[in-house]
Amino acid sequence: MQISVQLYSVREALAADPAGTLARLRDLGLTRVEPFGLAEHADMLREHLGALGLSAPTTHADVLGAEDQRALFATAAELGIGTVIQPHRDPALWTQEADIRRTAELLDAAAEVGRSEGVAVGYHNHGFEAEPVFADRTGLEVLDKALGADVVLEVDTYWAAVGGSDPVALLAALGDRVRAVHLKDGPRDGRKDAQQPLGGGEIDVDAIIAASQEAGHLGVIEFDDYAGDIFEGIAASLAHLDEGR
Repeated sequence: MQISVQLYSVREALAADPAGTLARLRDLGLTRVEPFGLAEHADMLREHLGALGLSAPTTHADVLGAEDQRALFATAAELGIGTVIQPHRDPALWTQEADIRRTAELLDAAAEVGRSEGVAVGYHNHGFEAEPVFADRTGLEVLDKALGADVVLEVDTYWAAVGGSDPVALLAALGDRVRAVHLKDGPRDGRKDAQQPLGGGEIDVDAIIAASQEAGHLGVIEFDDYAGDIFEGIAASLAHLDEGR
């Protein structure tokens, strides 16, 4: 499994010292990162990614809220980013199938724009999209069936579990639509400040890792929050992944 890290995990350090933060991640053995807020961080990424030997196969950005989607995708293409992922959509829009189908339409339309720049579009879930509320189907599964072939999914396996889904079963149900997974651990009650390195929480991360390895997903380490030293937490997650490979 190829491994990346979501830069939101180190957002405070990144804001204070971008080059130093990226260098510390590189020194942990990482060669891939997943930026967030692409438009806001584009200049920083242009300056430091290549210089530090890092690549960004994926990024999070508000595709559906962008004033100029084509410019956003052009920026991604310039930086060598192949997939731009919508990180969030209002929870109120996941309670009716009609609203989910509308989200699919918007993502499909964005994917058509992205295709002209050689960039794919994806969607990343939180817990509410993974609740099995539509006759035992989740909102993500409804979205999957409504989407065209070009849109991909990045499944946040921790939030899928918090939302009440079995992450491994959900990955199987979504099949080839899934291209990347967020790998994180912690309590099933969703307390962000109690998140742990992989293997230290209540999620069966080893089963998730095995399923993702078999499917060829990109694995993205992420902490929404962490009470300890974040770089030590990322290193511990990397060590757990190395043990299983």
